[in-house]
Amino acid sequence: MRFDELDLEDEILDGLYDMNFEEMTPVQEHTIPVILEGRDLIGCAQTGTGKTAAYTLPLLNRLLIEGNEDNVVKSLIIVPTRELAQQIDQQFQGFSYYAPISTTVVYGGGDGKGWDIQKRGMLMGADVVIATPGRMISHLQNSGVDLSHVECLILDEADRMLDMGFSEDIMKIVSHMPKERQTIMFSATLPPKIRELAKTILRNPAEVNIAISKPNEAIDQSAFVCYESQKLGIIRELFARPSESKTIIFSSSKMKVKELAHTLKRMKLDVAAMHSDLEQAQREEVMLAFKNNKISILVATDIVARGIDIEDIGLVINYDVPRDPEDYIHRIGRTARAAATGAAMTFVNEEEQGAFHRIEKFIEREIRKAELPEAVGEGPKYAPDENRGRGGRGRGRSKGGDGRGHGRGRRDRLRDKERGSDRSGGARSEAPAAKEAVAAPAAGSGPSAPSVAAGAEAQAGAEGAAKRRRRHRGGRRHRRGGQQSEGGAPQSVGSQAGGPASSEGGSTPQA
Repeated sequence: MRFDELDLEDEILDGLYDMNFEEMTPVQEHTIPVILEGRDLIGCAQTGTGKTAAYTLPLLNRLLIEGNEDNVVKSLIIVPTRELAQQIDQQFQGFSYYAPISTTVVYGGGDGKGWDIQKRGMLMGADVVIATPGRMISHLQNSGVDLSHVECLILDEADRMLDMGFSEDIMKIVSHMPKERQTIMFSATLPPKIRELAKTILRNPAEVNIAISKPNEAIDQSAFVCYESQKLGIIRELFARPSESKTIIFSSSKMKVKELAHTLKRMKLDVAAMHSDLEQAQREEVMLAFKNNKISILVATDIVARGIDIEDIGLVINYDVPRDPEDYIHRIGRTARAAATGAAMTFVNEEEQGAFHRIEKFIEREIRKAELPEAVGEGPKYAPDENRGRGGRGRGRSKGGDGRGHGRGRRDRLRDKERGSDRSGGARSEAPAAKEAVAAPAAGSGPSAPSVAAGAEAQAGAEGAAKRRRRHRGGRRHRRGGQQSEGGAPQSVGSQAGGPASSEGGSTPQA
């Protein structure tokens, strides 16, 4: 189905045409007509299917028809992260290039100036507010923001927001809105807690499910079954030749991301790290550099696994196996977006084989096991049944101690104390805290290229400790009278708040 078959305003169709958007994706085809009717909707679709445009386009159409004469907050989009908020704002800039729509982006982590810009944007009246839950709560409590005129509420990445503990914040925000409104919820999964939330805040919603929790078939998936010490050597071989596309290397650990990025920089690769320890300005600088091809490799935690839409990501590498199968789907979903193709590689050490096998069962396919580069030597046999219980969600952590890897050592000390043994004479062994660290250089990997370890090795006596997871174009038409509205480019108050430069001159964000 084509966009010009929809009953959308000319301004929106002109913007779509300029961005070469003609055919709708399945999620857009199934949800846009429903949203245009004014119905509540709960949509479930995998990442990279164009769900942002699915709610953005009908919302823009409604705002164009109704206007905002009272200068109030007309619609609110709640998202889990500042990066996703910024990206949605950029997409609004493209889709509404010929429409006078105002947006305000609200998220935390900035200075007082950013707070004042966000506050002023909402108090002056914004057609669209895109906000993270915590920051929105702060403005409701301290800025006198009025949400009583909100006619459309959209929750994007709802499952992730609940996982991050934003359930109460969402309900507090909803309590400031009129009950008579249109509510749209998008989620990558529909667990019971999401359905319970939907029952609470949606009214007789339509439900759309598109390819729930299955990776894009355009992604070439493979796995390297290897020892932990071989992972860096594989990276070295993969990047021995320059690549024209971007790469994201995912790891579950901030420490490992930092160490790996440092090592790759020493290998003279254009790389940057992305993790939650970075300040807001640093994170925005890194993402902008990655989008603008100033860096080609991004080493990141799952902070960029969802909602981030960047062109030309040709390869995703899972340096370690994700803790949950759904995390795997979100990670590899950064490549092969829209009509593109891409590859995803996962490094699987012995202890991660069980977790990787559960991913294969979850996506209902066996992932191809690639041969290791000759330079790194032979790897272990893939035998997930023999390694069952290792690397699983919550299984690799000691249950008997203090949760920091000191369980056995602490029990030994307590036992020895009860027995009255001599502190220096009692035989005992302590497992050190399982913090990610740099291991000794792997053989053949070069003297200056340390291997990033999955966790500190347990000392002698604690061998059982496990490792911690476009319409036709007959001439540009503006409003029905055929006149071009002055200042047609949208104003975006909130995007000034420390965010990256918004689309200038109608640059093309992805749907």
